[in-house]
Amino acid sequence: MIPLLKMLLEILDFALMILTWIIIIQAIMSWLVGFNVISRYNEFVSAMWTALDRITRPIYDPIRRIMPDTGPLDLTPIAVLLILFVLRNIVISGLLQQLANASL
Repeated sequence: MIPLLKMLLEILDFALMILTWIIIIQAIMSWLVGFNVISRYNEFVSAMWTALDRITRPIYDPIRRIMPDTGPLDLTPIAVLLILFVLRNIVISGLLQQLANASL
């Protein structure tokens, strides 16, 4: 039972790490679009933007309802990254340490 739980926690940690990178890539891409370095009229950029938006919108929407409106500055990605940091580095690593101690 413990190896299965450990494997599931490691898979969850990996998925959260991938989500962290997706959010960082989307933030950088939004800056590049905002400063006219890349254009959303480009087919590849448009497809990438749509894909990233479809992945992150279900995560951002509940947090956007809670956070105050800051105008054109969207702080939602920062809030999500903080939540992911806490989940990965405190919750999951703590559970993995407890499982390691329990198996000894």
